Amino acid sequence: MVSRDAEGGGTGERADGGLDDAVTSYSPFETNRWEGVAGVTLLVIAAGVIARQASLVLVGAVGVGYAIYAHYGDAPPARLAVSRSLDETAPEPGDEVRVTVRVTNEGSATLADLRLVDGVPPALEVVDTPARLATALRPGATATFSYRVRAVRGSHDWEPLRAVTRSPAGARERETRVAAATTLRCAPTLDAGADLPLRGLTTQYHGRVPTDVGGSGVEFYATREYRRGDPLRRIDWNRRARTGELATLELREERAATVVLLVDAREEAYVAPAPEAENAVERSVEAAGLTFTALQDGGDRAGIAAVSRRDCWLPPGAGTDHAVRARDLLATHPALAPTPDDDGVFYASVWLRRLRRRLPADAQVILFSPLADRYPVRVAKRLDAHGHLVTVVSPDPTSDRTVGATVARFERDGRVRDLRGRGIRVVEWGDESFPKAVAGASRRWDG
Repeated sequence: MVSRDAEGGGTGERADGGLDDAVTSYSPFETNRWEGVAGVTLLVIAAGVIARQASLVLVGAVGVGYAIYAHYGDAPPARLAVSRSLDETAPEPGDEVRVTVRVTNEGSATLADLRLVDGVPPALEVVDTPARLATALRPGATATFSYRVRAVRGSHDWEPLRAVTRSPAGARERETRVAAATTLRCAPTLDAGADLPLRGLTTQYHGRVPTDVGGSGVEFYATREYRRGDPLRRIDWNRRARTGELATLELREERAATVVLLVDAREEAYVAPAPEAENAVERSVEAAGLTFTALQDGGDRAGIAAVSRRDCWLPPGAGTDHAVRARDLLATHPALAPTPDDDGVFYASVWLRRLRRRLPADAQVILFSPLADRYPVRVAKRLDAHGHLVTVVSPDPTSDRTVGATVARFERDGRVRDLRGRGIRVVEWGDESFPKAVAGASRRWDG
C-alpha cells in the first residue's frame, strides 16, 4: 500500500447522505502500480512491426489489454461504522489490554480490497497481532479484528481508524479515516512501597523543619516560669528538686516542610540508555510519585510542577483530596506524557519566572532531571540563589555503547560536578531501585 500525506481531505458523508464530522474522506490517488506498462507495450509493438514479428505484436496487444484493465474502475468510497472496545479501561502499568475493533460496511458497494489500520496511541506498544486487517466487505457485512497493547502511565486517546480501498486493478486508492472515541486511562497508585529515606533529600531532620520558636517539639529550646495549666511532662523536675522552683521546659518547635517536586519533562529529557529502556521522564515521574507519598506520610506539604511548555502546577498541600489530585496529575497530565510533545516552543526564561512567582518563600525543591543539557543546571542554580534548598535526583540515561554515548556520559558527569561544586545535592540514580539510590546518597551526605 502506497502511503501519502493527508491532503485534499474534508468532512465525509454518512450513509444517509448527511455529513459526519467523525469521517474524513480523501480524494482517490494513483498508486503507480502499473506505471510504465503503456510505454513498454508500445515499444514491443513497434519492435514487432519493424522486425515483422507477429509474436511481438501479439505480446504488445496483450500489454494493451493490461493497460486498459489498469485504468478501469475507481477506488470505491468507504462508508463505514466503527466501534472499538477495551477489555479493561483502567489497567495498571504493564498490564496487557485486548482491543477489539468492529467495522461495518454501511454503503451500497462491495469493498473488494479493504485495508484497515487502527489508530493506536503512540505511547502504547502493540504486543501480539498487528493492529490492522486486510479483508473484503459486502454491504451490511461486519469485519472484526483484535490485538493487545501494553498499558503505560497516562491517558491515551485512539486516533481515527484508517481505511484504504483499491480499484479492481489496484491502480487507484482512496483513504477514509473514521473516528471512534476510545480512551485508556492508566493511573498508578502513589505508593512508596518501601521505607524511602528522605531525610537527606530535604533537611537534616526527617520530615520536619526546625525553627527558632519555642513550643512543643522534640529538642530542648529554653526554660520559663511555670504557668497554670502547663503539661506535667514539660515541668523541669530537676530544677524543682534543686531549688524548689517550678519551671516549664520550652522545646524547639517544628513545622511541616514545604516541598515542590519538579519534573524535567522537556523534549530533551526523553532520553534512555537503550531503545528498549524506560526514558528518563518516565523514571522521574515514578520517583516523584514515591517521594510525594513519603512526604505526605511524614506530615509534610508537597506540590508538583513540570519543566514543560505546558503549564503544570499543583500547589503544596496535604490531605487525602490533595493526594488524589497529585495522583491524577502524575498519571494523566499532558506535560508528563510518556512520549515527548514536540508541538510548540518552550520559553525557558518565561517558565522560570513563572515558577519563581509560584514557589512559597520557604519551599524546598527536588528537581528530577537526567541532566541531558545545561538548562536544568541553570534552573537549580537560580532557585538555590533565591534561597530555595535544592536537591537534584538524576536518573542516568547514559551508556558506553558508542563513542557518542561515552561523550554524552562525560558531559553529564561534568554537570553533576558543577552542581555539587555549588553545594547542591545530587542523587545519581542508575540501575538500582530509587529507594536504594536515595539511601546510598543519604549515607554519603551523613558521612
